[in-house]
Amino acid sequence: MSTISDNFDRCLGDRVRAERELRGWSLSDLADHSGVSRAMIHKVERGESSPTASLLGKLCGAFGLTVSSLIARAEAGSQRLSRREDQPLWTDPETGYTRRPVSPDGSPFDIVEVALPSGARVAYPAASFVFLRQCIWVTEGALTFVEGEMVHALKAGDCLLLGPAVDCEFRNDSDETCRYVVTLTKTG
Repeated sequence: MSTISDNFDRCLGDRVRAERELRGWSLSDLADHSGVSRAMIHKVERGESSPTASLLGKLCGAFGLTVSSLIARAEAGSQRLSRREDQPLWTDPETGYTRRPVSPDGSPFDIVEVALPSGARVAYPAASFVFLRQCIWVTEGALTFVEGEMVHALKAGDCLLLGPAVDCEFRNDSDETCRYVVTLTKTG
């Protein structure tokens, strides 16, 4: 198993800077597009801050990328077979939630395995999903998924196709870790 280390923060920062520069954006431009402060973006780009899931979601929303795609690009791998032991495991420093991109780099869709600890909550703004279609498949435990005004109580085996992009929150209100798979594909 590959675990993303502190060195990955630098690789991720380099990738964020590269994505920003590919678009011809200044730090201020990315801040405007993402809603993340210039100072925080600068810290991320220098590898001085380990970004949270929410912050990555905002940056990726601005870039029109999935979080998994950004992580895969930072890892710079490109193979058709993605072996579990080679899949990077990223841990949100704020919640302890883990995210493992399962699909090979370059795939037309992303498959992501997530473990959400008991009591954890991860919120994403609508901008993170505007360009995506996604399904959430709960494989173990229970997940409360708040999609705008709708609240979905999901249990093992349930699969939810998300509707139009709205602010959302993944919540584990149970006493056990919830495991789920998210599949994502770009729209248009």
